[in-house]
Amino acid sequence: MKRKPFLILTSLVLSMAAQSRAADTYNIDPMHSSVGFAITHMVINTVHGHFNQFSGTVTVDGKNVSDAKGTIETKSVDTGQPNRDKHLKSPDFFDAEKFPTITFQSKRAEKKGDETVLVGDFTMHGVTKELSLPMKLNGPIKDPMGMTRVGLQAKTKVNRKDYGISYNKALEAGGVMLGEEVEIEINAEAVKKPEAAKK
Repeated sequence: MKRKPFLILTSLVLSMAAQSRAADTYNIDPMHSSVGFAITHMVINTVHGHFNQFSGTVTVDGKNVSDAKGTIETKSVDTGQPNRDKHLKSPDFFDAEKFPTITFQSKRAEKKGDETVLVGDFTMHGVTKELSLPMKLNGPIKDPMGMTRVGLQAKTKVNRKDYGISYNKALEAGGVMLGEEVEIEINAEAVKKPEAAKK
């Protein structure tokens, strides 16, 4: 009879160890990833852009993302128009010289149905606010080089005025040149070396 509590305890410890081993960290592969944004322009259209330089890691526990952090280089903003990009890097918008990065660091993961929502600190233009980032995970799979990969999709919205980016112009016909709400969309692959998977 005394062995039963011992067996239960042993089983619990082994289960916890297995869960610990199941959590793996992946590095974002910038070659196969994108960080984009969209904002309303002149009330009648949506302008899209992206960032060319970014990095990050995600921790995958089973079939869920349990932790993530990322850094975007504001100087890498790209809308396909050099003059507009120069303006976006200026103090009117990102002020890339003073605030060279945009960052996200998750604090916890919440399950909402089949979706995982990472809640963390989002810092832009020197202002940090809590942000919820719904995350969809695909994989893992092995690529032809023997690397283990996962796919990630995330989409959320922020109000740029909450981060001190308030530049705008009134239109003669009514309304303003730029919307306040910015949609952020991330499509990424993240990779883990086979050696790391064996640890």
